[in-house]
Amino acid sequence: MTSKVIYKGDLRTECEHIQSSNKFITDAPLDNNGKGEAFSPTDTVATALASCMLTIMGIKANENDLDIKGTFAEVTKHMEANPRRISKIDVLVTVKGELTDRDKTVLENSAKTCPVIQSIHPDIIKNIIFKY
Repeated sequence: MTSKVIYKGDLRTECEHIQSSNKFITDAPLDNNGKGEAFSPTDTVATALASCMLTIMGIKANENDLDIKGTFAEVTKHMEANPRRISKIDVLVTVKGELTDRDKTVLENSAKTCPVIQSIHPDIIKNIIFKY
């Protein structure tokens, strides 16, 4: 088992990672009857994309003796109605470190093949920009 999710009422869930016991809360967003006091489930999907990209970039950086500590991503999720779904995810990755053009290409290519991006439905637009 990977995780356990408990419905706490008031459109809130508590999500527990079994191996580490780390937890986080989700709330329904304001535009869908919720309080918007925490990540919504769709926020976690969009955020997982950026987290996965940065993780894979970190693995590739370690393999190539590169220091990209401090690299960060800003994520914007866009929703559609009928059916309600994520239509687009914008990710702006600001990469830190002393990098050659080759290093940048390697990191960008690795980020664009992360497991989450491969798992998100192809109809969802993934607008990914890298800034150095």
